[in-house]
Amino acid sequence: MKINIFSNVYILLLLIVLPGFAFAQSDGITVQDVKFESQGITLAGSIVKPEKPFAAVVIVHGSDPVKREMEFAKRLAKEGIAVLTYDKRGVGESGGVYVGPSVGTNNIDTANLNLLSQDADAAVKKFQTHLKNKKIPIGLVGFSQAGWIIPMAASKNPEIRFMVLFSCPTITTLEQLRFQFYTNGNTNFWENHTQAEAFEHTKNDPDKYQFAPTDPKVSLNTLSIPGLWLYGEKDIQIPVKLCIEHLNTFKAQGKPFEYALFSKLGHSTSSRNDTEPFDIAVQWIKQKTSLRK
Repeated sequence: MKINIFSNVYILLLLIVLPGFAFAQSDGITVQDVKFESQGITLAGSIVKPEKPFAAVVIVHGSDPVKREMEFAKRLAKEGIAVLTYDKRGVGESGGVYVGPSVGTNNIDTANLNLLSQDADAAVKKFQTHLKNKKIPIGLVGFSQAGWIIPMAASKNPEIRFMVLFSCPTITTLEQLRFQFYTNGNTNFWENHTQAEAFEHTKNDPDKYQFAPTDPKVSLNTLSIPGLWLYGEKDIQIPVKLCIEHLNTFKAQGKPFEYALFSKLGHSTSSRNDTEPFDIAVQWIKQKTSLRK
């Protein structure tokens, strides 16, 4: 086999000069590590970019201490979507403090959710400086807790053009906690309970925590950008039918909000085990971004 030594040396020198940049293999995807400032701390992430993206998204985390979502980002990039994904505040290479535990007042109180929305907004602004085509529409894609964060971030930044929300609540933080404590991690919950029982409990059960709730409907009321929610009917983290009820109210008011419901899925609607929600999300982004160009 003939080896081009000079080419190899040239590539090595590039990697030394640009340590945050990596050339992808034959799929034409590049990965570039980036850092950006948000509310006094430095966040670290990666831009995963196909050769000719038709849209761009920033990934917003769920409640866990999550590093950058590289596997999911590469799935999107292979479909023609550029992605910025970053280590959550206080996790991995990002500065700041991760606020936990995953279930509790300090993780989903308004102050922390607003701080995380400012991180997402800062990520969008950083991403825009790295996109060669400034006309590429940029949106937010997120999971679970992102249902409270994404509407906040989108209401702060008019450059955010769309949002895709996997298993994300449209109810208040206190209502979500009531439901989560009610199901108590029981994967067979829906075999023994009715929707009416879940509605009643979520609306009226006494709260274990006392703090001001965050209601995503406040921010959603201010938005006119397209949104897509993807739900699993067997979800035991959020009361899906109640969330859909709120979305139907928004739709009746003319909001460009849509949802898809998957009868066999639970809270994990973004995994590789069932790609239908992901495929629908990609096709929806293609449709919405082509209409808005």
